[in-house]
This record gives sequence, C-alpha cells and structure tokens, in this order.
Amino acid sequence: MTTTDLISTQFGFDSTAAEVIEGIDLSGKRAIVTGGSSGIGIETARALAGAGAEVTLAVRDTDAGERTAADITATTGDTDIQVGRLDLADRASVADFAARWSGPLHLLINNAGVMALPDLQLTPEGWELQFATNHLGHFALALGLHDALAAAGEARIVSLSSRAHLRSPVVFEDINFRSRPYDPGLAYGQSKTANILFAVEATRSWSGEGITANAVHPGAILDTNLTRHYDPSALEKLVSSGTYTFKTREQGAATSVLVATSPQLEGIGGRYFEDCNQAKLLDPDAPDTSSSGVAAYALDPDNARRLWEVSLDAIR
Repeated sequence: MTTTDLISTQFGFDSTAAEVIEGIDLSGKRAIVTGGSSGIGIETARALAGAGAEVTLAVRDTDAGERTAADITATTGDTDIQVGRLDLADRASVADFAARWSGPLHLLINNAGVMALPDLQLTPEGWELQFATNHLGHFALALGLHDALAAAGEARIVSLSSRAHLRSPVVFEDINFRSRPYDPGLAYGQSKTANILFAVEATRSWSGEGITANAVHPGAILDTNLTRHYDPSALEKLVSSGTYTFKTREQGAATSVLVATSPQLEGIGGRYFEDCNQAKLLDPDAPDTSSSGVAAYALDPDNARRLWEVSLDAIR
C-alpha cells in the first residue's frame, strides 16, 4: 500500500454521522449494529435508520435496546427498528442470534466492545475476556451470518478497532496471558489489532461473494460505556492531560457510518480508517505511535490468516 492508494474523502475529524450519510438512500437495506443501545452504537444505528435502513440492535440488555429503538423511531420516523439479544462473550448467545436471523444482511457493524478490564478475566473456554468479546465474539457472529451477508449480493462489515492497536500486535504465543503479566492496555490493544486483521482476512476470503470488511478507529469519546472500567481519577487525569482531543458520540459514529455506506468504498475492503479517511501505514522500523496511522502488523496478510485459523479453532 502506498500513499497514492489511500482513500480520502471530504470529511474529517469534526464530521458527524448525519453529515457523512446525507444523500444516501438505504431503503431496502438491512443492518445489524452490535452494542447498538449505548454510546456511538446509538448514533450509528440512528444514522442508518435515518437513511431508510431496517436496523437491528444486537444488545445484551434488551430493555435498553427497546428504549433506544423507540428513541430512534421518534427522531427518524423509521419504525423498522428491531432488537435482538446478543452477548458476545457467550458462544451460545452468538449462535442463537445468528440462527434466528432470516433473509439477507447488507451491513454488519461490529461496534460493541469492552476495554480496560482491571484484572485478568477468562471465558469458560479459557480466553482472555477482552479478546473473546472484541474479536472472537464478532468473528463467530460474522461466520454465523456469512450466508445472509452473501445473500445480500453486496455486503459490508465494519469492524471497530482503535488507535490502541498500536500498543500490541496479537501475541499468538500467549494471547491469554498465561506466561506474561496481565496488562489491561496490552490486552485491549491486541484485541483491537485482531479487529483489523479480521477485516483483512474476511475480505480476502469473502470478497468473491460480494462481502468486504474494513476496520475503523472511531476516535476518543467520553460519553460511552467503554470507559466504565477506568478508574475515575485516572480518566480525569487523562482528560486534563490534553493527550486526546475528544469527539462527541455523533462524531465518533461518523467513520463507521461512512465506511458502511460511502459509494467510494464499494468493493473495497481490508483497510483501516480514522477521521473518515484511510489511515497511513506507519513505518515498522520507526512507528510514530503518537500520531494517526496503522501498524504494519495489523495489516499483515500472514498474521491475518494465522488469526483466522486460531479463531476457527477457538469457536469449534
């Protein structure tokens, strides 16, 4: 990938989901937004519904999902908002959700996630919980919905990653911190790298069926449940440090919505976007992790294929 290959748009850091989707008609399209009852998931679902899509909120708390659905209907006039229960850390829940889906699926927005778990937590199958939720759950969901995506003719998957992927590649030798001290930031970082690698291999494997996948960094957003495990004093210190320029939820949803709907992305996958534009590839020998960009290890096709095989073994 060279700089001439990068996809650029008229939108940027300050753009909102409503702005990037203006003029796009999603009538007849069906979308799923995981984590659609909180944070930027709400605004992603709202923008898609406002453009005419039939949207399903895939959520753990269906009561919260129903309240969100009613709010979206009230603000967009779209009454075709569905709610389905989905716990990404529970294999049976993922399988049940996929089995209940009927008909084609045009947009799968893998938005839900967990971050900064203070202590090492493992699923019953032995997987570190951030990796299991952020990557394995969405991986299993996409596989379970593969036929529905293929039936759409042209389908897009949006995999929400993060700038935090720069903290760590997927450490294949010790994904679950069996042999190294648990670090919440490294665990989150490798799960976000996995989200990008999924997009790379899903596109390679499925693009012939009309399915493409891209990864996005939504930006730093305070008004979201993702920060619920942060120590309040540490979060306050981070905010006051000026390290990040924070976005609103509407701005945070913009890159996901753009990648899901922009005509510029038709047939294009396996890429990483931030601030509504494709990110530059960082120099692997001297990565500037203080700025924007994507790590080479997160786009490496060999890493992507290896992760796919590991993930298949994990959910069997």
